[in-house]
Amino acid sequence: MAKIILTGDRPTGRLHVGHYAGSLKRRVELQESGEYDQIFIMIADAQALTDNADNPEKVRQNIIEVALDYLSAGLDPAKSTLFIQSQIPQLCELSFYYMNLVTVSRLQRNPTVKAEIQMRNFETSIPVGFFTYPISQAADITAFKATTVPVGEDQMPMIEQTREIVHKFNTIYGETLVMPDVLLPDNKACMRLPGIDGKAKMSKSLGNCIYLSDTEEDVRKKIMSMFTDPNHLKVEDPGQVEGNPVFIYLDAFCRDEHFARFLPEYQNLDELKAHYTRGGLGDVKVKKFLNNVIQDELAPIRERRKKYEADIPAVYQMLKEGSRKAEEVAAQTLADVKQAMKINYFDDQALIEEQARRFQA
Repeated sequence: MAKIILTGDRPTGRLHVGHYAGSLKRRVELQESGEYDQIFIMIADAQALTDNADNPEKVRQNIIEVALDYLSAGLDPAKSTLFIQSQIPQLCELSFYYMNLVTVSRLQRNPTVKAEIQMRNFETSIPVGFFTYPISQAADITAFKATTVPVGEDQMPMIEQTREIVHKFNTIYGETLVMPDVLLPDNKACMRLPGIDGKAKMSKSLGNCIYLSDTEEDVRKKIMSMFTDPNHLKVEDPGQVEGNPVFIYLDAFCRDEHFARFLPEYQNLDELKAHYTRGGLGDVKVKKFLNNVIQDELAPIRERRKKYEADIPAVYQMLKEGSRKAEEVAAQTLADVKQAMKINYFDDQALIEEQARRFQA
């Protein structure tokens, strides 16, 4: 069986370093690994509209932002198929068929859906499209016969729901859909970066992000204003490393070679943490080191972005071509699904001949 990846992002804003650490960087590594036969990267605009239906311009404007973030991070349209979700009509039809395989109570129990509803204060006014987006996501994954879905741990309930849909469909209609597996970040620090304000999650809606497209000065200001240990008031005070956003970011991004370049009095992160924990190390010094680390990570991303920003029509053409390729694959899956469900009436010559004989008898 071919090894296929499907993953993507909602175009509701620019992508941030949390996206990069949690998924984008890994996608580029997977792309370059040569282990996968196909990689599909989706800009999930239709999904974004489930809670932005009254503001389509927000989604429309961020299509190009997300595409630029993808390309600047190192995704290569020659190796990965980048496409726009709404341009693949087969996904809607697959979602419609899968809806018959999922109960309302099962959707209500989905932890990710429950958390998202609470975060958006939907309460009892939940848009149906938003409520059923786990089904839409199942259509996205199965349409491309994805064997692997790289996600953060917060998305695992969504993939589990997809696996349930695949199992139920195959049980009823015969082996048709591919069962996907989850691929979690290999660096546990990357599984969920906190916001710079110390909130549990870096989020576009909370405005506590460092964006991939931020200028060098913007990044510096944000890092120097980051939340740390509130009890570490003086340099000599012992500091808390656990739960400290500055050290969580260092866990995610810094390497031993960064110390040789930017902070040679320490050999590695363990030494830095030990000093901070026992006291005698100020937050400003640690933040300056983190700034150097993040700037080093973002420098090549900024350079690639400049190149792609210089030819925006070419970026749209790339997305158009990727969407065309993606539609071809989704169309074949839909044909397989309709055949399994026995609703491919006009393609089923045996059915037509059988009915002809029946009425001629």
